[in-house]
Amino acid sequence: MFDLTSLFPYKFNKQYSKPVAYFSMEFAIDQPLKIYSGGLGFLAGSHMRSAYELKQNMIGIGILWKKGYYDQERNEDQSMRVGFRNKEYSFLTDTGILFPITIHDARVYVKAYLLKPTVFKSAPLFLLSTDIEENDHLARTISHRLYDPNEATRISQSILLGAGGAKLLEVLGRETEIYHMNEGHALPLCFYLLDKFKSLEEVRKRVVFTTHTPEKAGNEEHNITLLEKMSFFNGLTMKQVEEYVYPENGTLNYTLTALRIAKKANGVSQLHGEVARDMWKDYKGICTIDAITNAQNKTYWHDYMLDKALEKDDDAKLVSRKKMLKKKLFRVVANQTGKLFDENVLTIVWARRFAGYKRANLLLRDFERFTKIVSNKEYPVQIIWAGKPYPEDFESINIFNEIHWKIQGFKNCTILTGYELWLSGHLKRGSDVWLNNPRLYHEASGTSGMTAAMNGSINCSIPDGWVPEFAKHGKNAFIIEPAADDLSVSDKDKEEANRLYELLENEVIPLYYKNPSKWIKMMKAGMKDVVPFFDSARMADEYYEKLYK
Repeated sequence: MFDLTSLFPYKFNKQYSKPVAYFSMEFAIDQPLKIYSGGLGFLAGSHMRSAYELKQNMIGIGILWKKGYYDQERNEDQSMRVGFRNKEYSFLTDTGILFPITIHDARVYVKAYLLKPTVFKSAPLFLLSTDIEENDHLARTISHRLYDPNEATRISQSILLGAGGAKLLEVLGRETEIYHMNEGHALPLCFYLLDKFKSLEEVRKRVVFTTHTPEKAGNEEHNITLLEKMSFFNGLTMKQVEEYVYPENGTLNYTLTALRIAKKANGVSQLHGEVARDMWKDYKGICTIDAITNAQNKTYWHDYMLDKALEKDDDAKLVSRKKMLKKKLFRVVANQTGKLFDENVLTIVWARRFAGYKRANLLLRDFERFTKIVSNKEYPVQIIWAGKPYPEDFESINIFNEIHWKIQGFKNCTILTGYELWLSGHLKRGSDVWLNNPRLYHEASGTSGMTAAMNGSINCSIPDGWVPEFAKHGKNAFIIEPAADDLSVSDKDKEEANRLYELLENEVIPLYYKNPSKWIKMMKAGMKDVVPFFDSARMADEYYEKLYK
């Protein structure tokens, strides 16, 4: 049996001594460990880091993705290309733990690896793999690609995470009081526990659930007959499944089912809590949906010298350090694209996962207006885009390529590949403005703007997700006024693009050049206002207080 006493290099803080297991499909702990795609992973990674700092009795359970999410590369013509390469990690510990689970009525062996807390200063993280010689080729592919496009493989991945993770805890001999599902991917965990405890009430005492998205694509669902064939229900009969979670119209929605099994759930911003409650209010048997606003780990994301300058109220040092960080970012830009940027020029960054509702190309909607802004010699600007679309989301890949082709002729505009933790850090530290323009009510939280603010980048954003809890227009951020709710999607996009142009032309750009002292004041206000509430120590504490008790 695995020696649990050696797992934690710290004595638990008394208020966080309840044993919790945190299940997530992705964790962005540090750049070398490429097992994440975007915001969900960034959030989970910060949670694990703060759990370590607060000495919480928490372990993470995820999957060791052999090929990661994907490698974002370029074709010969500089358009985006998706690449898959095997990853190797010498810093993971082979626990020697090997056990079988059932997928599609077949025995599949699972090997457990451990990311020790001392490696990246995170809570212990167990990563499950099926890519071992004990399995046939098909079983080995289950842990190859994060969010595999094949439906049966995706279902198998959920079984691996949920049922495999629950079984790992038994093999470890770890008594777990709270099973925390970060999104619905680990749902088979609930059916494993239902089979184990034979009681919905007993399972409900132990399971909590975080829902992250109001997007339909983010709320996974599958045909119940297919799920039964895939062994999703861990031996429970269809009659038992229907009694426990009464699936609608032969389809099992992961989010809805989790809401019916968990004792409590949470949205990831106050606004998202309201949206989620409204979204699921007509369905019977769901648990209370509270709200715990997402946050990011300041220790990991902040720049020490920027913080020192802020602490000493030394504006000159703040500005000189910011310019140095811009220079570092611009070396990355030059290396990737051959374009040389100037640290004295206002730099706007749009960087996050590419998805339709995030509207990466909103700034280009009126190309004439965009051209006028980026060609202004009196008030020059530099604009950088970055972000990974889902590898089979060809619409979003086309948006990435469209941006590349449209801005190719501008020396002061570029789009970067490889948006992962390392590049994200450079962009946040080296940007002056962090642009965020999703369609309202579609961004559950969004956390990139938090870490941008920690590094003296001023948020320019639609008031969605976490932003209304932080932003004060003209004080610590710029707010893009949303269009009326009753307009069509196209009219909203047009109206909000116009408001963005006006905001940039009349407020943001002139302020940077004409009133640098006010700009610095806004920078400092953003840096101060973002902590402590949007540091993940607050969030990790709140989960124990609100969800685990």
